Amino acid sequence: MLRARQKLGKYRIERRLSDGPLATVYQAYDTIHGLRVALKIPHRRMMDDYFLADFRKEVRMLAKLDHPNILPIQNACFIDGYFVISMPLGVETLGSRLQKRISTAKALDFTAQILAGVAHAHEERIIHCDIKPDNFILFPDNQLRLADFGFSKLARGRIEASGSGTVGYVAPEQAMGRPLLASDVFSVGLVLYRMFAGVLPRWPYDWPPPGAARLRQKLHPDMVALIRRAIEVKPGRRYRDGQQMLAAFERIRRPAAAR
Repeated sequence: MLRARQKLGKYRIERRLSDGPLATVYQAYDTIHGLRVALKIPHRRMMDDYFLADFRKEVRMLAKLDHPNILPIQNACFIDGYFVISMPLGVETLGSRLQKRISTAKALDFTAQILAGVAHAHEERIIHCDIKPDNFILFPDNQLRLADFGFSKLARGRIEASGSGTVGYVAPEQAMGRPLLASDVFSVGLVLYRMFAGVLPRWPYDWPPPGAARLRQKLHPDMVALIRRAIEVKPGRRYRDGQQMLAAFERIRRPAAAR
C-alpha cells in the first residue's frame, strides 16, 4: 500500500479510493499539471510478465475508445518500479450514488449514458466483462463514464476465457467462461434494475424478481420490457449487444420519460 503524502514521480498520493483483486486505485495530486487524478496501480504480486501483459492490454484497448461516457487513460508508465495508470478523477461511483435517492428522470438520463458507453465499446468489439455500478464513475454535471476494462475481452469469434467479473452482475454464460457481447447486456440490465427498483435480482432470475412492483410503478411498460429482455438467462433472448439495446432505448425514451 502507498501512504498518504508519499511521492511517486510527479504524483503525490492523497488517499486510497478502492481495492480490487488486481489493483488499487488512489487519489493523487499531479504536481506538474496542478490537478487531482486517479491512479490505478497493480498490486505488487501482480508485477510479473503475465499480469503486466493484461494491464498493457487494458491501456491499449482504452486507447481505441474515444467517447464521453468512457473513462480515458491520461498516461501509463513505470514509476519507481510501479506500473501506474493515470485517469481523470471523478466525484463518486454510481454505486455510491445509488445509496441516495435518485429521481426517475435522472435515472433515465444515466441509462442513456450507460448504454452509450457500452454501445461504443461493443462497436469496437470489446466486451467489458465487469459492468457494475462501481465501474461507472460520476463526474460534475452528472456525466457518467465507464471505467475498469481490466477483465475485457476482444469479441473475435468464440471466446474461451476463465469466468471473471463481479458476482451478482455476471451473466451465466460468462460465469462458465464464455463471455459474449450479450453478457454485458445482461450486466447492464441488472444495473438498471438495481437503479430503478432499488434491489438486485438474484439467480435464477425468475420473472418477476423482488422489486418488480416498484419497477412497474415507476416506469413505462416499454421500459420494463427493455430491462426484462436484457436480463433473460438465455443470451439469444437478450439484445445481441449494447448498440441494439441503445437503439431500443432511444425508441422508447420519450414515452418512458413521460410516465
